[in-house]
Amino acid sequence: MLFLLVVILVVLIFDYINGFHDAANAIATVVSTRVLTPRLAVLFAAVFNLVGALSGEAVAKTVGAGLIDTAYVTSLTILAAMLGGIFWNLFTWWFGLPTSSSHALIGGLCGAGLASAAGNWSVIKWSLTNVDPHTGAAAWDGLLPKVVLPMIGSPIAGLIGGYVIMMLLFLIVRKWTPWAVNQTFGKLQLLSASYMAWGHGFADAQKTMGVITLATFAATKAGKLEHLPPLFGFLYTPKFEVHLWIKVACAVVMGAGTWAGGWRIIRTLGHKLITMRPVHGFAAEATGATILLVAGKLGLPVSTTHAITTSIMGVGVAKQPAAFNKVVAERIVWAWIFTIPGSGGLAYLLFRGLKLFIP
Repeated sequence: MLFLLVVILVVLIFDYINGFHDAANAIATVVSTRVLTPRLAVLFAAVFNLVGALSGEAVAKTVGAGLIDTAYVTSLTILAAMLGGIFWNLFTWWFGLPTSSSHALIGGLCGAGLASAAGNWSVIKWSLTNVDPHTGAAAWDGLLPKVVLPMIGSPIAGLIGGYVIMMLLFLIVRKWTPWAVNQTFGKLQLLSASYMAWGHGFADAQKTMGVITLATFAATKAGKLEHLPPLFGFLYTPKFEVHLWIKVACAVVMGAGTWAGGWRIIRTLGHKLITMRPVHGFAAEATGATILLVAGKLGLPVSTTHAITTSIMGVGVAKQPAAFNKVVAERIVWAWIFTIPGSGGLAYLLFRGLKLFIP
């Protein structure tokens, strides 16, 4: 039981790092447009992250039970997966790269699961069709439909959505004075920033909820929690179900991480990609948050970073193609490409190393 508690603590540390690593997703635009000061923006994002994290569990079930075979999952698997994700996040955070914490987590799970299964690739649920026994409805699950295709589709949606919304707004405000545009969208951006912060909590906190649920479920199934003292009865999970204490813990920890801030990445997103005004921030946030809302309802663990960064890029193209910083964008894309294999490789090696000391 003690080891399980250590694993849960490590998952919450990942959740905390996710909060400050991805804080920029929700507040970079509202800071760069000077609608809010950095301190107020971080508080703002933390509150709405908390609300968003308590708003659903479809993504949690996908991450916890839909990507790797739970028969091979142990507490050590979860520990290695989270450490791989943490190390990758800290590495990319140090260089100011807005990589995906979601994909770092997923890569870590796949890498650690592969090591736990002694290199048996079938442990990864690549693609499968599940049929609801009650309704007969079929659902396409697994890594390919739930992660790989959305990983390609959500950036495209961000680029196109940001471009289209920005062009529509240009048509609406073309006869307005610059003062009127800034005043109006300065107020509207408070709504879009709230929406984006809520979407971040809704999308990202669910992923760590799924991992904690997976850890408690695996420990229960392995018979390691049969003689729990009453004080720790909340850890017992006879079926895969996201308990309220897991939702609250992940929500609060992510909010605290967001409060800690992520200023290196804020500078990359908010200042280096394009120069923004409130109308541009509104367009990017509205686009990114809508992608997160739709994906979350479908149980797709898409990247908050991908959604908002490509939305900013789409807005930049609509505003002025020459203003778009291609060098920074290329660095971000390469970081995205290497995230799943990078964190997965780290988790694989960590599992093999830890296995030498932990039975």
